[in-house]
Amino acid sequence: MSELWESTYRSKQAMERSWTQEVPRESLELIDRVTLRPDDPIIDIGGGASVLAEVLVSRAFGDITVLDISPSAIAESRDRIEAISGVRSGVEWIVADVTTFIPTRSYALWHDRAVFHFLVDPRDQERYVQCAAGAVAEGGSLIIATFSPDGPEMCSGLPVRRWSSDELATRFATSFDAVEHFQRDHRTPWGATQSFTWMLMRRRESRVRQ
Repeated sequence: MSELWESTYRSKQAMERSWTQEVPRESLELIDRVTLRPDDPIIDIGGGASVLAEVLVSRAFGDITVLDISPSAIAESRDRIEAISGVRSGVEWIVADVTTFIPTRSYALWHDRAVFHFLVDPRDQERYVQCAAGAVAEGGSLIIATFSPDGPEMCSGLPVRRWSSDELATRFATSFDAVEHFQRDHRTPWGATQSFTWMLMRRRESRVRQ
């Protein structure tokens, strides 16, 4: 899997990739719903080459982690941020597969636009859910976007698992409560549309037994 994504990022420019966004509007819309302090830790899953990290840097968030399976995607985003700022951004960059990632700290916000729907094996889905549950602090937030039930069945030559908001809420229900959801069309750089389900969830707090 990592070889496929590395090849994709090396062989295609940003405007040749269906997932490219010039402005991450939906992500920011949901992030604005969450009460975050400038020093709250944020992790962006599959965020290599996305502009979200640089937007968050420009908003003075100071504790950002970007995780992606492709080193080239990470390098693209890191180089772009450093070219804009002229200095190293302070963003932590992690090259890893989220299904085998072992978090070493807690985050106030977990963000994922278009990674989870590539996990078609229920075992990988469960590994992802457990990883998120272990990484998000109690009371913290999770933002996730996947292809909706009427979205594409394939992407980048791979099958995907399409999700409704109810299905996502159920899949994450062991540790997260649904807060808000909506469905939006993403327009690719060449004008096609892809329907996405967006969800904001909150990490459930543990109940201490008396």
